[in-house]
Amino acid sequence: MKRTQSGITLLGFVIVLAVVGLFAYVGMKLFPMYSEYYSVKTAMKGLSNEPGIASSDPRRIRDLFFRRLYISYAENVKEEHVKVTRVDEGWRMDVSYEVRKPLIANLDVVGKFDTSQVLSRAGPVD
Repeated sequence: MKRTQSGITLLGFVIVLAVVGLFAYVGMKLFPMYSEYYSVKTAMKGLSNEPGIASSDPRRIRDLFFRRLYISYAENVKEEHVKVTRVDEGWRMDVSYEVRKPLIANLDVVGKFDTSQVLSRAGPVD
């Protein structure tokens, strides 16, 4: 009775290692973009819990928002990406921005993020 070896070959191991490495590299490029988006959402949610925010003027709302983002090191959201409009409940804040990071050679990863939050007298409304 002849026994044969079973398992992965060196070439198979190198290929699996390359695929796992590629996914890890892409993940390292994507994680900061989504972490920043989470910071934007958290800042907007915290701003909606701010007392008296619905009666504030848009300039103060933007200032408070960017102060919260400064703490989180969010650098891709600029003044032109934030829009504050009056609604029945108070204010509606829309943030729409795009992040482009180089990946490999001439390939880029592009993330387009849009979120909004109503800043009302009654508290947070999604």
